[in-house]
Amino acid sequence: MQRLKVGDLVQVISGKEKGKRGRLVKITDERVTVEGLNMVVRHTRPSQQNQEGGRIKKEGTIHISNVMPVDSGSDKPTRVKSVTVDGKKSRIGKSGQAIQQS
Repeated sequence: MQRLKVGDLVQVISGKEKGKRGRLVKITDERVTVEGLNMVVRHTRPSQQNQEGGRIKKEGTIHISNVMPVDSGSDKPTRVKSVTVDGKKSRIGKSGQAIQQS
């Protein structure tokens, strides 16, 4: 079971965005995209899809080891433990509460 899923509230634990929180938008291989964090500027030419072109801001990726899910019980970043209850797997934080997915 994965420790992170799309929609989780995560906190960045290292890098230039350290301490900031956001929702996971995308997970690919070993990198994640967090909503509103690590903004990069892409310079584009005018095209059929983008008539104006110019500078477009979008979220860049962050390595998966630099983010931790936020525990809903203690409201702090936490390590995740996978527990099976009644044949269903769930992710548990250090406070003992399940990690909420939105």
